[in-house]
Amino acid sequence: MLPSAMSRRELLTRCGVGMGLLGLTQLMGDAGLLAADGLNPLAPKKPHFAGKAKRVIHIFANGGPSQVDTFDPKPALDKYAGKTLPTTNLRTERRTGAAFPSPFKFQKYGKSGLEVSEIFANTAKHADDICVIRSMHADVPNHEPSFLLMNCGEPRQIRPSMGSWITYGLGTENQNLPGFVAMCPNGYPLQENQNWQSGFLPGVFQGTYVDSKHTDVEKLVEYVKNKVTSKTDQRKQLDLLARLNGMHQTARPNDPQLEARIQSFELAARMQTEAGEAFDITKEPKHILEAYGPGEQARSLLLARRLIERGVRFVQVSHGPVQPWDSHDDLEKEHRRLAGQVDKAIAALISDLKRLGLFEETLILWGGEFGRTPVVELPTPGSNQGKVNGRDHNHWGFSVWLAGGGVKGGQAIGATDEFGFKAVEKPIHVHDLHATMLHLLGFDHEKFTYRYAGRDFRLTDVHGKVVKEVLA
Repeated sequence: MLPSAMSRRELLTRCGVGMGLLGLTQLMGDAGLLAADGLNPLAPKKPHFAGKAKRVIHIFANGGPSQVDTFDPKPALDKYAGKTLPTTNLRTERRTGAAFPSPFKFQKYGKSGLEVSEIFANTAKHADDICVIRSMHADVPNHEPSFLLMNCGEPRQIRPSMGSWITYGLGTENQNLPGFVAMCPNGYPLQENQNWQSGFLPGVFQGTYVDSKHTDVEKLVEYVKNKVTSKTDQRKQLDLLARLNGMHQTARPNDPQLEARIQSFELAARMQTEAGEAFDITKEPKHILEAYGPGEQARSLLLARRLIERGVRFVQVSHGPVQPWDSHDDLEKEHRRLAGQVDKAIAALISDLKRLGLFEETLILWGGEFGRTPVVELPTPGSNQGKVNGRDHNHWGFSVWLAGGGVKGGQAIGATDEFGFKAVEKPIHVHDLHATMLHLLGFDHEKFTYRYAGRDFRLTDVHGKVVKEVLA
């Protein structure tokens, strides 16, 4: 239903405010506070200072990979294999028992001698490019709040995701593609679209989900090709729709969901001009396809490279639906399988970014929402299969790594205790990780805010400090 005619009072109010807005627009324009085109919220913007990173690829090992089986070797576990640790087991979600040594061998790689597990032997070939943070810690040993903390900086309340914050701050370099793409093959990760939500930020900054299990471009991005209407007729339809939506919106001002819907129609139309080509990996040379290897993870990471190459600001690649890295049972079998699906592709991604001259401007983050216990998980009815060969969740200490985008590679920062249970040397919280990533992108995390409900919010809430050792 269209809004009724304006009353005299409303007309006078709008006219008065309009004159003020004309002056405000001039002042904001002179101060450089308007988007490049004055209207487009996704137009490229400058950060607080010149950051070395211009885009982000987040390789999300959702479910919680074990630090002592990947990037944090703990030989002391061999000494206590099958025995109670000399220190008390920390409280985690489920009951735990004796020390559980890693079934995988670690080896030193590169000039730096960074130690990496055999299950990431291909990734380890880039050891001198990688900065491992071994002293990460989160808040609780539960997936749901930890997913939100890692992705949104807040474990309970609805807050904008990291990708949304970064897209809000930097805009995007390609108006024909989403600024923020979230890929997960075969379905959603746990917490579903909350992982890429825009929260109280305008809906245009929310991540666009792509199910990367598909190989057909038209299944990856539905309706990416318009086979019915000419471009001229489609433009007329969109213009009419925009006018109708605008009339509808005047009676419902300040409705962010409505604004997001209106913006989505325009973005969808623009995507038809470029998304088909961007998501078509068959256009890649044979040697590139072979370098990444087969499978969904390889395809997802190759798509991530193609997207950031075309100006997409933030790409998140989740490993699979729900929490595939959650190895409560059969850890040796499952971690080897999961790492095998992504290890070769990660190495190819780093090499590919270097080949294209994009590595130094692309920040890569690998890791899960927390780690796993260095002790075995005991059987718990309804929780695991009772095989006593897996690990429980562990938020006390875990590992992630960063590469590219101004990161100083070939080093491990911080440390867990001798068994890998708790961060003891330079503990780094998720808020600190976010503050550091924002710094690499050119933002002072304390000043990068958005006013909502009467106060200024930020990705790091009221916490976080930049980990200077990460910076090149």
